[in-house]
Amino acid sequence: MTQMVRTKPKQGVVAVVGLLCALAWLNLSMPSMLMAGASAVPKEAQAAFEKKAYQQVLDELAKLDKDKAAAPDVRRLKIRSLINLGKPKEALDEYDLLAQSLKRDDEPVLREVALGLIVVLVKDMREQMRGAAYTALKEIDSRDAVPLFEDGLSDGSGPVRVLAVEGLGRSEAGRKSKKLRGAIEDQAGLVKARVVKVLGRSGDSSVLPLIEAAAKDELSPVRIAAYAALIRLGKKEAWDELRKVADAANPDDRTDAMRAIADLKDQRGAPLMMELLTYAQPSVRGTAARGLGQLGRKEAREKIEVLLKDPIPAVRESAVSSLAELGAVESVPAIKQLLGDGQVTVRAAAVASLLQLGQSFEMVAETARALAQQSDTASRASIAFALGKATKSNAKAAVIFLSGLTADSLPGPKIVALRSLGHIGDREVIPLMMEGMHDTNEAVRATAAGGLLHLLQSNP
Repeated sequence: MTQMVRTKPKQGVVAVVGLLCALAWLNLSMPSMLMAGASAVPKEAQAAFEKKAYQQVLDELAKLDKDKAAAPDVRRLKIRSLINLGKPKEALDEYDLLAQSLKRDDEPVLREVALGLIVVLVKDMREQMRGAAYTALKEIDSRDAVPLFEDGLSDGSGPVRVLAVEGLGRSEAGRKSKKLRGAIEDQAGLVKARVVKVLGRSGDSSVLPLIEAAAKDELSPVRIAAYAALIRLGKKEAWDELRKVADAANPDDRTDAMRAIADLKDQRGAPLMMELLTYAQPSVRGTAARGLGQLGRKEAREKIEVLLKDPIPAVRESAVSSLAELGAVESVPAIKQLLGDGQVTVRAAAVASLLQLGQSFEMVAETARALAQQSDTASRASIAFALGKATKSNAKAAVIFLSGLTADSLPGPKIVALRSLGHIGDREVIPLMMEGMHDTNEAVRATAAGGLLHLLQSNP
């Protein structure tokens, strides 16, 4: 990713504060400060907060003596003011003092701090940081994040706009966003195709004219996404067009079409995928294997298992992932052979597959340790990702292993480990997320914050 956002830093801070103020999550702050004990808050500071004069709030609170400044409601007011000023790191430090005085977490305030750590990066000049912010926001299942994702549709980076589109696709309110509809005119084909896909999932027939126009786009990925969207919206005749593309000479078009068919769970695509398991182009073989896994075609298990010995690593990865999708416990002995594969990504994929199939952590522990000890950053990140596929029977051991990876010396593996913990952990990993929120790297802090918010929502 190379493009930079076309927003000046000062304007970005203003935009972030505006978005924070718009979110209902943060707007819930006022009632809680008017509950019992609110008398500890100076009237001048309270009035300044209501006027959104957040720096004035801090100035008023700075006049208090040590004891009055330590009152819980005073700390809450200071925390919320710092968040709205775009200073979530300082707000987190203040939150630590609040939690210490209460001898427990204040979850409503903790949520606000976590969200603040993410939102402050959505207008960062560094594309990587904006990407981390929107990726973290995708962990939040809340319509309150829709304005943030809508704002991301105008980002200067195509990959960041894709993340924004995907974020909108996670909620009904997002899928029906008027701004999302406008994004169908995006100049980047990848963004446009993703918009079409999300609109197809909206169930709203009023988007049909937009989708039908996209079906005539000059870019094949956009047309393919449009055919699939039309089928979802009841235009069954679009199947013929999608099926034609699956027979195209261009391997990229073939793989895109097969992915669309698999995503639709359309069983009519299974015979073609079975046939393409032996196709000369590796990407086609791999996509066919994955597609059959998504379609749940267990009769394809033995043919997919043959691809575990394919000379191309990416094909072996696709095959092992497909067998996990199929729940093919019969293939465990063959998958175990890949734990010693010469390619790091294949070994990691085998670990993920075995965990998904409910095998004991001990079966993959040696491979996991070996990958985690590699000097190559990608190896450590790959095993962190793989452990995020753990299931109930082996999740506890995976969480313990991942907790060690959160102490990695580099941000990359640490970010992946935190994300995996957010997916398979429970409230017991909240301290790890809190630790990550204090990291020196902003992307790590945002990822940990997203994981924390996901855990709090998933484990109320």
